[in-house]
Amino acid sequence: MEELLKAIILGAVEGFTEFLPISSTGHLLVAERLLNFQSGMGGTFAIFIQLGATLAMILYFARDLIAQLKAVRHDAAVQRLWLNVAIAFVPAAAVGFLLHKWIKEVLFVSPYVIPTALIAGGILMFVVEWYVRRRAERGHTQVTDAERLSHPQALTVGLVQILALIPGVSRSGSTIVGGMFAGVSRAAATRFSFYLAIPTMLLATLFDLATSLDNVSANDWLLLAVGTVTAGITAWIAIAWLLRYVANHTLALFGTYRIVVGVLILLLLVTGWM
Repeated sequence: MEELLKAIILGAVEGFTEFLPISSTGHLLVAERLLNFQSGMGGTFAIFIQLGATLAMILYFARDLIAQLKAVRHDAAVQRLWLNVAIAFVPAAAVGFLLHKWIKEVLFVSPYVIPTALIAGGILMFVVEWYVRRRAERGHTQVTDAERLSHPQALTVGLVQILALIPGVSRSGSTIVGGMFAGVSRAAATRFSFYLAIPTMLLATLFDLATSLDNVSANDWLLLAVGTVTAGITAWIAIAWLLRYVANHTLALFGTYRIVVGVLILLLLVTGWM
């Protein structure tokens, strides 16, 4: 029963943090350590419950996706959007595939990687907000529609997404920041980030599962099911909130949160509490 409760908590952590620019991987690794979650599955639990968040995202955008599927043959804007998604997908996918083993064995081992990445990412959010204001003062216009990104802008987003392979950076955070640096509005960058997350998260999760399902025993499936459903429900809530929030607010809240949490984790590590 205790492990089931922990699975619910971790599912909620995954769902709430997956699409917010605060790093779900970082939060999950820290939460598992604080909860002393002993599932015997290694990292398979964290990988598996991402399916819940991914499916929640697909269902949330299902109406848009179905409409785009029907229009893709004759709608140049839809064709451009998904070509840009493909362009942005390739860099991180290629690097992740080639360096997958090294990333797991090196970057996921040191406990100081996550807090450092959280703090650096938080600082970067304040930098990008300053940069966007400066560009606006100089009369530069922004792309305000996710379907109107240029191919170079999509490539910029994809290159910055490579940083998300580092635990603590955040996939959504890197793609939103990358889009804003490239001249895309905060809201449009966020929506494009969701579209990009569909192939990125789905294929990454399936790839990881294909190499780790051997760690799952018959007794683990209840924990996986509970964690996945919880992640799906909370991810839906997080997606709806984030889309509304970024339309009228800067990334300052997330930047501040990342820096505070990163410093707190460093203090816990240095003092031996974690």
